[in-house]
Amino acid sequence: LVLELNQVIIPTYGTVTDQQNLHTPEWADFDDKPDSLFFSDGQRRIDFVLVYEDESKKMTHKRSDRKKQKRKRQVYESNLINNGLQLEATRSVLDEKLVFVKVHAPWEVLCTYAEVMHIKLPLQPSDLKTRDSAFNWFSRLFRVDENIIKPEQEFFTAPFQKEHLSNFYIQDKDTFFNPATRSRIVHFILSRVEYATKNNVKKFGINKLLDTGIYKAAFPLHDSSFRHPSTDPNCPSERYLLYREWAHPKNIFKLQPLDFIRKYYGEKIGIYFAWLGFYTNMLIVAAVVGVGCFLYGCLTKDNCTWSQEVCDPNIGGNIIMCPQCDKVCTYWNLTITCESSKKLCIFDSFGTLVFAVFMGIWVTLFLEFWKRRQAELEYEWDTVEYLEQEEQVRPEYEAQCTHVVMNEITQQEEHVPYTACGKCIRMTFCTSAVFFWILLIIASVIGIIVYRLSVFLVFSATLSQHINGTEAIRKYLTPQTATSVTASLISFIIIMVLNVIYEKVAILITDFELPRTQTDYENSLTTKMFLFQFVNYYSSCFYIAFFKGKFVGHPGNPVYWLGKYRNEECDPGGCLLELTTQLAIIVGGKAIWNNIQEVLLPWVKNLIGRYCAAARSEKVVPRWEQDYHLQPIGKLGLFYEYLEMVIQFGFVTLFVASFPLAPLLALINNMLEIRLDAWKLTTQFRRMVPQKAQDIGAWQPIMQGIAILAVVTNAMIIAFTSDMVPRLVYYWSFSVPPYGSHSSHTMKGYINSTLSVFNISDFKNASKPFSPWFGNQTTCRQVYRDLRYPPGHQHQYEHNIYYWHVIAAKLAFIIVMEHVIYFVKFIISYVIPDVSQKTKSKVKREKYLTQKLLHENDLKVVKKTMGKIADKIIEGVGGTFRPKAE
Repeated sequence: LVLELNQVIIPTYGTVTDQQNLHTPEWADFDDKPDSLFFSDGQRRIDFVLVYEDESKKMTHKRSDRKKQKRKRQVYESNLINNGLQLEATRSVLDEKLVFVKVHAPWEVLCTYAEVMHIKLPLQPSDLKTRDSAFNWFSRLFRVDENIIKPEQEFFTAPFQKEHLSNFYIQDKDTFFNPATRSRIVHFILSRVEYATKNNVKKFGINKLLDTGIYKAAFPLHDSSFRHPSTDPNCPSERYLLYREWAHPKNIFKLQPLDFIRKYYGEKIGIYFAWLGFYTNMLIVAAVVGVGCFLYGCLTKDNCTWSQEVCDPNIGGNIIMCPQCDKVCTYWNLTITCESSKKLCIFDSFGTLVFAVFMGIWVTLFLEFWKRRQAELEYEWDTVEYLEQEEQVRPEYEAQCTHVVMNEITQQEEHVPYTACGKCIRMTFCTSAVFFWILLIIASVIGIIVYRLSVFLVFSATLSQHINGTEAIRKYLTPQTATSVTASLISFIIIMVLNVIYEKVAILITDFELPRTQTDYENSLTTKMFLFQFVNYYSSCFYIAFFKGKFVGHPGNPVYWLGKYRNEECDPGGCLLELTTQLAIIVGGKAIWNNIQEVLLPWVKNLIGRYCAAARSEKVVPRWEQDYHLQPIGKLGLFYEYLEMVIQFGFVTLFVASFPLAPLLALINNMLEIRLDAWKLTTQFRRMVPQKAQDIGAWQPIMQGIAILAVVTNAMIIAFTSDMVPRLVYYWSFSVPPYGSHSSHTMKGYINSTLSVFNISDFKNASKPFSPWFGNQTTCRQVYRDLRYPPGHQHQYEHNIYYWHVIAAKLAFIIVMEHVIYFVKFIISYVIPDVSQKTKSKVKREKYLTQKLLHENDLKVVKKTMGKIADKIIEGVGGTFRPKAE
């Protein structure tokens, strides 16, 4: 590929001196055809549009700077013409300072660069028969009407070669290269044409010119308005069809026309929507099971024995709980937590365990079936043997190439931006910066924890509770609930603010790191952003699930944070309900916030732009100017879409044991997300440069890592955050002799046996409550199930035998659950191949036929050539040699 580029492109390079004549674009006036996609002659198609501001009308720069910019642009456009492209310039209708340069690639240029870029093009129509699925009749109900968007004809394809031009399926030269392919080829040329040479370093590429402001925009055209079909009868109006049949809200329950999306926007966007649609479809199964588990919890909550004991005035009403903070908190009655215990029964039931195991298997099925689907798309979209073209060096990298080193392979000098020592220092600084900002996120989480500890004291004093109180509000507004909800809301706000900050920080660090190519840049940024987002979004959930209420000591000897704040305790029902609240607020709030932001921001910007344009003129505006006033999608447009969905995937899998409705919320969000993303692309953004993509890239291993971690987190949530294991231990071991007094296994007496007893006379002065004790009782019960010996025992306040049984059961449960799910995951991964046999057969069949077709034609040419040579040899032999005379 490098040799081919040298042959095709490098000869046109060279510094253009002032004495040389520069080729300039043709100038043409707008012909008042707003939907035209052609030059003024109506024959040459516009493959790309460049926009610049006339330097003679600029007033913001010095005259010398304007002259330099104009010279670079003129050299660049001249070199584009030298490369075979045809340019036509037209002044803006609405703003006379703007000039639109339309670019057209002739047939010869398309053929040359199609070969350089190894673009696969049709050889002959496919003869492979497609088998209809058993569910084809059902899926047809949700497909786009084939009379509106016709299915694409399937072809056998091969990398294009000019010398085998006759072998390719060319019916019409104007349509052989579709608009998306034409735009991709032109962008390839635009990215590699030189415009200046400085210090023997060549400056080239449209990206650098855009960054320096020489050009204001560069984009391919949409083929029509999204509101109505094109007035040009030769235009297929694919944008209008995509909006009507894909992006419109009425299609929310329809399947996506993926082949049509790929044809219009390219494989990179096509594979994103294919993945998002597949993920959403798989969520349907998870949502149904999750709702089933939630309903099971709702139906069985009235039969929850331990909750009934909490609410029973003869049991929970007689249990006096120790204060939850020092001095200002008072003694309180266990029945206050009646309502929260009922809610907890919904989420902390046997269905939780079933759902956690199911989700561990579901995530494996999702990833394995997606690999199969991805392999099918690779075949259908001709990316099975996709050869990544030689990536251009990023302009930012190239601009810093001031050091000269010897290339070990070519043994030639080349320019690099830093030495080996400089690279090491740069990487060390970037790694340190990443860890510093991650620690800063953790510091914000600690700040939320301190808020919880300090505000709990305020709520405890404000929401004063008396043992004999009967206020209805106490059922719902306890100090724990008030602290949990407000902390979750503040945590969500901090998360969204930090998102904005860390996005800029990650980009700054990656820019300083100076990756060589765009792929390297995206991979580096993906790693940093995901690390930031992972810590930012999940840290508060990890704290509640695995740390809160786990290291608190006991009433006579509490553990303090920073020597001042008494460590947080869980509700008597555990921290599971608070984790559920946190997840509901973050998942729901994040979905609402992101969708509003994604819809409103581009819509408002375009609305302002249209209002300003309408205020200036009522003239007919050409297609290229209409598209210019749309929003640019940005270099990392899809990156943020993937990041948003992968973070959501983490919430759906990592903590789903505490919130079985998470898949349902994700499903509803994704059904809207697909249509909103489609709406943005078709109505609010300029058309993206079509790009090839074989898969979803680095996001695949990230999701696999999340899937592995999810098994551990869900097992630990059930073991340590949920109260399921202690209840099972009590039911099977401690409810019957020798530890219990019941004649059969039962949950009766569970609450009374698991709340440790504490003698109020053992309070230290630092923690002794101000409120006086009344009544004859001399003890209170610990809020959390710490399972300690009662006062008066020789090992008072130390952990009892029940505690160690529970710890052993929890560890055994984690080990068994993890091993069972991992074993099932391994079996599923082994049984389900990454590529189906059907797809393998199609790939082999296409390889066989394309090789046969190309080789047979080569043999025909060779035979024909050799035949002519043989005839000439025979003629030469016949004329030179004579039989020997006897």
